[in-house]
Amino acid sequence: MIINRESSPHIRRKASVMRMMIDVLIALAPTLIFAFVVYPLNTLATYLISVFVMLASEFVFVGLKNMMPKDGLKHSFRERFAYSYKGKYTINNILTPAISAVIFTLLMPAMPLDTPITYVIIALGALVGIVLGKLVFGGLGSNIFNPAAVGFVFVKICFNTYLNRYVPTWYYMVPDAMAGATPLNVLGDGAMANIGQYQLLDLFLGRVPGTLGEVYKVTILAGLIYLMVRRSADFRIVVSFLGTFIVLMLLAGLGIYSLNSAINPFYYTLYHLLSGGVLFGVTFMLTDPVTSPINGPSRLLYGMIAAVLTVLIRLFAALPEGMAFSILLANMIAVVLDHYEWSNPRYTWKKFLAMGLIVAISGTVVFLVIRFGGVYHA
Repeated sequence: MIINRESSPHIRRKASVMRMMIDVLIALAPTLIFAFVVYPLNTLATYLISVFVMLASEFVFVGLKNMMPKDGLKHSFRERFAYSYKGKYTINNILTPAISAVIFTLLMPAMPLDTPITYVIIALGALVGIVLGKLVFGGLGSNIFNPAAVGFVFVKICFNTYLNRYVPTWYYMVPDAMAGATPLNVLGDGAMANIGQYQLLDLFLGRVPGTLGEVYKVTILAGLIYLMVRRSADFRIVVSFLGTFIVLMLLAGLGIYSLNSAINPFYYTLYHLLSGGVLFGVTFMLTDPVTSPINGPSRLLYGMIAAVLTVLIRLFAALPEGMAFSILLANMIAVVLDHYEWSNPRYTWKKFLAMGLIVAISGTVVFLVIRFGGVYHA
């Protein structure tokens, strides 16, 4: 038996890593273009800084990783450079950081450009994302975390105050009282007193505050359809995540409805589905073949676990948005799901039982905590 050793992403069809990454860039293009239209200068600044930092970091990393060993001889800079990069720095080393830079750009809000701290925050976020999220693990195909998510979470934790400043745009108007408040912020502690301030159509069309890219659901769904048709995104992750998320949020809505009949649980579910980074995250980050499990059953479990984490963070944690955090947590769990002792492509009754228990237990917990835990205030 001949064993071929390959690095991830593991593609089980006649395609190249380059083709898959080009597909992702094409799928991201409509959302990036729309962000340029709505916030031209903010998007341009974030995009250029992110691309420069991530491409430069990847370039330096490849050179350091492939440095010419000391052999007692004197070599010219040209010889050392050729040894480090010739045949080792490929188009994939350009495309992968470019994709991470675009995703990081679209995760960032439109921050005011009149202060130097804005540019520092963008550069630091991009640097931390590519270095701690990818390069420290060995570079292309070796990382366990999504680099864009790492960079965004770093910025969110360290510089959250600077991310909540509203930048006016022609595409929609936000009253002064709501400036800086995203659709998830208005839910507050669950009282939902302001839920009517953002309509579902506005959420779908992106006429609400949010990040540069995650609010435009039309372009995100167009990208998702493209990736699914091209088979560059695994439908099992998408279906399992969205299905679990909808079921749990519907149970949460029913729990709130049992306390306040004025709240429509279906509207509540759609509100959460169209708010924040759910659709953007599942389309461009959760389906990343490098950081997701290898086989089909594990990918179903992966999507379900990510959905459960997202719901729990949104409903009960300190921050209203939970997608980026849940993706990083799911990335860690993906390593466990891929463990050779229990990871295999066969669908067994034990795996279906595990999937059912994940939904049943988490759904029961969500409903009971909302109904009897005192977390909802009418």
